[in-house]
Amino acid sequence: MRNRSIRNRGTRRKKEVMDIDITSLLDILVILLVFLLKSYNSSGQVLTVPKGVDLPISESRVVSTSGTIVQVSPSSLWVDDREVLTYKGDQRAVNNALDRSNRIIPLLINLRKKKAEIERLAKQAPKAKKFTGKVNLLVDKSIKYSFLQKVMHTSASAGFSQFKFVVLGTE
Repeated sequence: MRNRSIRNRGTRRKKEVMDIDITSLLDILVILLVFLLKSYNSSGQVLTVPKGVDLPISESRVVSTSGTIVQVSPSSLWVDDREVLTYKGDQRAVNNALDRSNRIIPLLINLRKKKAEIERLAKQAPKAKKFTGKVNLLVDKSIKYSFLQKVMHTSASAGFSQFKFVVLGTE
């Protein structure tokens, strides 16, 4: 009679060595690596579009350069993801924020602070990026040109005289 006790039941199975086939796992990892490398954006410029902003569409393939970001939506104005003016489409609120030179005062103050901060950082760290005067404009396509002209005039008065318009590219 064979020794089939409960104690000896699992000993034979534990001694077997199991081989794991990792070929399919490596295939999946290579495919994932190729996908991630193809979708990698080396420009380093990350832009967040505020809710309610409908950007114009362009066939241009030029990637935007780094710079201060001014976002113009139908209801508010932003500088680097910080809201500086809320007007909700009311022209009187915009007119109250203008000075004699037709510059938007809250935008002018924030852009001058931004310029001073960039220049201060450039003096402290020799490898920090220098002030270039570039501004990336994210403008809703429903914004009137007269208001856009005031935004551009205010930006130029603050020292940001090089404008880049951010649009949605078609693929």
